[in-house]
Amino acid sequence: MIQITPTLFIEESDIQLEFVRASGAGGQNINKVSSAVHLRFNAGQSSAISGDIRNRLKRLAGKKMTADGVLIIKANRFRSQEKNRKDAVERLVALIRRAAVKPKP
Repeated sequence: MIQITPTLFIEESDIQLEFVRASGAGGQNINKVSSAVHLRFNAGQSSAISGDIRNRLKRLAGKKMTADGVLIIKANRFRSQEKNRKDAVERLVALIRRAAVKPKP
């Protein structure tokens, strides 16, 4: 389980990771290794996310969320697959944390 807030957790099985080849500089290694990560989280189907959080998440995510409610985060800052995976999960957690904060009236 991934802890978002003290009371909000999401299952690791709700996250799908796809490893793809990164573009840009990296020498010969870039042609052989799939180090970039596309993280997919189906917020529309997740039972851990309430309707209010889902609506705020959709506003915050913008183009990162599909019409079906699937949040897609692309991470390719690092040359390491593991670092990119960790970066993508951290960005997902930060985005959901921001969405979990209720706006003041």
